Amino acid sequence: MSTMKDFLQIELLHFGKYQIMVYHILALAGIFIATKLILLIIYRIFLRQIKAKNYDEGRSLAFYQIVKYILIVAAIAIGLETMGIKLTLLLAGSAALLVGLGLGIQQFFNDLVSGLVLLIEGTVTVGDIVELDGLVGKITEINMRTSNVVTRDNIMIIVPNSKLVGDNVINWSHNREATRFHVEVGVAYGTDLDRAEKLILSAALKNKQVAKHPEPFARFIEFGNSSLDLEVYFWTKNMWEIEYVKSEIRKEIYKAFNSNNITIPFPQRDIHIVSGGGS
Repeated sequence: MSTMKDFLQIELLHFGKYQIMVYHILALAGIFIATKLILLIIYRIFLRQIKAKNYDEGRSLAFYQIVKYILIVAAIAIGLETMGIKLTLLLAGSAALLVGLGLGIQQFFNDLVSGLVLLIEGTVTVGDIVELDGLVGKITEINMRTSNVVTRDNIMIIVPNSKLVGDNVINWSHNREATRFHVEVGVAYGTDLDRAEKLILSAALKNKQVAKHPEPFARFIEFGNSSLDLEVYFWTKNMWEIEYVKSEIRKEIYKAFNSNNITIPFPQRDIHIVSGGGS
């Protein structure tokens, strides 16, 4: 027993009035392993509830992140106390350091606070489809300072949380009803517009992603330079694949126009050459 006690009290490092002994390292390792196990158990509980559809996935993962950070902070505090480092002294020293750094870390703390706001309020959650600065992406992870967003091109973007809180963000996932989109097409001058409108409406309705209610509609929008311009409006809940939906509708329109001898004109110019008479 005394041999074990002597082993645990072997000094590994010494700085100032603080000593790091073997039992400090073992205690820290125990705290680390215990924290990881607790987090793993909590995470599996949340996953089980999500699969059972008892909880919303986005909010469940957000709540798990809050629990995770609380446990990590608690584990760090316990570890420091185990090392004999007084938290009151550490906090006092940190406060003086933060005052000294001043505005240099203002944005850093702004992102941290924004991350906490996102996790608590749930205005943006994991799995949401958002549009930020014209870029559409899906939230895959929300951390304390940054969030991970995957675009439709499968590009991972790391976004500071302050942008998700402070900037104008469109959260398409919060739209419970279908969202309206449109596809434009031009037809040659002289085309029967009523017939063309029926064809583009039929093309939109053939797509399974297009909602039947509200019903799609078509309208003639303007006299173009080389064409009569039409638009077909439709509603869909498939925001993530909307460009694919539009592409399929365009292909159906093209097929319908070809079958009915309706021309989609291309821009053209008439050039008149006037030759001047010699003096």
